[in-house]
Amino acid sequence: MPLTLPGLARAEEESRSEAVARQQAAVRAGLATARRWGLERLPEQAPQRPAVRPELKAAQGVKLAPGRPPVVYRVPTDQKIVFLTVDDGAEKDPEFSRMAAELGVPLSVFVADYLAREDYGYFRRLAAQGDMVNNHTINHRDLRLLGYEQQRDEICRQQDQLERQIGVRPRLFRPPYGEYTDDTLRAAASCGIEAVPLWNEEAFPDRMEYRYDDQRLHPGDIILTHFRGTSLWNGTMTDLLRRVVKVVGAQGFTLARLDDYL
Repeated sequence: MPLTLPGLARAEEESRSEAVARQQAAVRAGLATARRWGLERLPEQAPQRPAVRPELKAAQGVKLAPGRPPVVYRVPTDQKIVFLTVDDGAEKDPEFSRMAAELGVPLSVFVADYLAREDYGYFRRLAAQGDMVNNHTINHRDLRLLGYEQQRDEICRQQDQLERQIGVRPRLFRPPYGEYTDDTLRAAASCGIEAVPLWNEEAFPDRMEYRYDDQRLHPGDIILTHFRGTSLWNGTMTDLLRRVVKVVGAQGFTLARLDDYL
């Protein structure tokens, strides 16, 4: 006769069995999701957001000036995390946003109005899935060529536009082409900007370009890419995201959300 467990023990055994079955089902579902997007496994999920953002001090990767928002190429952290940021807004690929959501890849987006205004709905949907939509000016002009008031207009009007369209006034601003002057930082501060993240790597569907000679990621690095399609790239935005996930994982890093750290 098979051993019959008493009521409480039997219930506990059944609960353990159910938990194991749920875990196995979750593993199978995760593997199916990864393979659907051309990956062998799901990327490591971002660590829990820090209770307090890291203190920014003048060092390699951080530039500080009194009364100006910090310019950050690398977030100070010992964790093996890096940050994926996506600029401009020309290509509005629904497969890209779906892939990021299904894989749990956090994004920070920097939008220029002249490229986004035809479909802010796309960026509202990104915001709804937890991706932050930040300021990249109204017209994507080289701010070095503009006076203070013109720069302030480019930045502050986009602050207003994004607050209307997305419902949140951005804290982060990225100048077009990564070019800025002291007037840029002064204007950004006057519009409520708290930090100006730049980048150390740029990602494409077919390669990763590195700022430093070791050609490696470093803790806290910011990766730049763009909302672009096959008319400008040798691949799609889903190809791009697949490459980033593979490179980041192969180097032992995890993607985290930039806005949680700046």
